[in-house]
Amino acid sequence: MSHILLVTVGAHGHINPHLPVLAELVERGHRVTIAVPESFAELAASSGATPLVVKSDLPDESRGEQWPDGGVEAMELFLDEGRNVLPQLEAALAHDRPDAVLYDIGGYAGRALAHRWDLPLLQLSSAIVAWEGYLEDMAEARAFLDTPEGRAYTGRFEDWLAELGIEDDVDTFTGRPPRCAVLIPKAMQPFADRVNTSVYTFVGPGLDRRARQGTWPTPDKPLLLVSLGSAYTDRPEFYRVCFEAFGGLDWQVVIAIGGYVDKAALGAVPANVELHRWVPQLAVLEHASAFVTHAGMGGCAEGLYHGVPMVAVPQAVDQFMNADRLAELGVGVHLPADEVTPEALREAVLSVSSSPDVAAALASRRAELRAAGGAAGAADLVERLL
Repeated sequence: MSHILLVTVGAHGHINPHLPVLAELVERGHRVTIAVPESFAELAASSGATPLVVKSDLPDESRGEQWPDGGVEAMELFLDEGRNVLPQLEAALAHDRPDAVLYDIGGYAGRALAHRWDLPLLQLSSAIVAWEGYLEDMAEARAFLDTPEGRAYTGRFEDWLAELGIEDDVDTFTGRPPRCAVLIPKAMQPFADRVNTSVYTFVGPGLDRRARQGTWPTPDKPLLLVSLGSAYTDRPEFYRVCFEAFGGLDWQVVIAIGGYVDKAALGAVPANVELHRWVPQLAVLEHASAFVTHAGMGGCAEGLYHGVPMVAVPQAVDQFMNADRLAELGVGVHLPADEVTPEALREAVLSVSSSPDVAAALASRRAELRAAGGAAGAADLVERLL
């Protein structure tokens, strides 16, 4: 039995994708520790792993704290979290060193710890990965780094790496892992043919064994799920547009509004619409005829896994690229947030849900995703490290 450490960050989108991998490792007899804030300890433990509670200064979704929309402000948060968590890990594990370290794309303390203790290292990526020519292709999207704020951030990061004796530059440390299990559908990866397969192995998400995924009753009419994820849900006007778009349709409409919006402030809710703070999304999608999503990678993967036509309304960060990718694959449409009207939203849902071409594209991607390897494939990579 080996002791395996996972270092992630306190956000649903960064923790949920990894839980099936941890559960698989535990079942294989390994002792798994996961570093998480207190508010995520119970969720993390559901995988069979042992939570190592760390003090975190990241936005606490359980307290209604919101994440920035991206850019330097968001990147600063992950840098500060790495600097904050690393000494906590060193103190807590000084007499119980792991045999290998897994780390999330934002779990910088994990990569730093592996360097300092000379441990095998594997990234678990729940987002797109770098490809040959990535920096050139993404130059416009990364232009915010070439600002006074961006240069200050890079300088602070370089100083931290120097303090730790790490010779990697910032781009290598943050975006070029030595080995990586990619937990997204390969179909969602831009320029997949230019990804270095000696470093990156696409195993896809372990959705067949998602811990605590819950259940949902079979509907007696078409079901539409509307969700903007967990972080960017403070959009009351969007939910009112949904009321107008779908109220009166002979559909069951399930809207997950998250923890920020006051239900009472949304006004009258149509009879065929139900509001929830949270739903077991994977279970709901098993019965869904369409999915209005913010196009977070987790939601995209779950929609593909169940073959559900998608209308992507991205809100922040990588969601815009994901939305474009869904449209390129023919499994949905991208409806920019500033173009959302009741008429446009209703037309998009009815169009994708009735399209034979969309159904055919989904069937192909669904089969591909389910054959990718999932949690077992990622666990195989971990055991090769050992």
